Amino acid sequence: MQFMKTVGAAVIGAAMVAGSAFAQEQSTNRVAAKTDWSVFVEDNPTECWGVSTPKETVNSKDGRVVAVNRGQTLLMVFYRPSAGAKGQVAFTGGYPFASGSTVNMDISGTTFELFTEGEWAWPATTEDDNKIITAMKRGADAVLTGMSGRGTQTKDTFSLLGFTAAVEDAAKRCGS
Repeated sequence: MQFMKTVGAAVIGAAMVAGSAFAQEQSTNRVAAKTDWSVFVEDNPTECWGVSTPKETVNSKDGRVVAVNRGQTLLMVFYRPSAGAKGQVAFTGGYPFASGSTVNMDISGTTFELFTEGEWAWPATTEDDNKIITAMKRGADAVLTGMSGRGTQTKDTFSLLGFTAAVEDAAKRCGS
């Protein structure tokens, strides 16, 4: 039963992330810049998020650094009151992840596992979201390592400077 509950939450999470992805790609409503993080707000439905791009990216295959063509790579935390999302962590690697793979998230030596579907990865539970957000508020950077469907390992390093201010601003704007 717990497995089905987790799977159901993951499916709902994927749908919510997909909505955020669309909003992120379409939004021009940046309302604040907090060092290395930005805050966006959209209406109908109301959605607020803090987002950042990587400061460093390393792509490798068979132990060698390789050049690859990737889409937008983002780490975000979003709030959507109508869906009950109050601080959901999401990562898009800019490519389809290998089927059944996970993304490793390392925040100052504390590691977390994110589940993948298509180009998106997210924590399994709301409790995991909360633990990751707490770690991100305390950390200096977040390193996300994933595997593409073509067998390329990606390692993206995000600065966490401005993270706390950005997520607190996003949460406040969405009434969380």
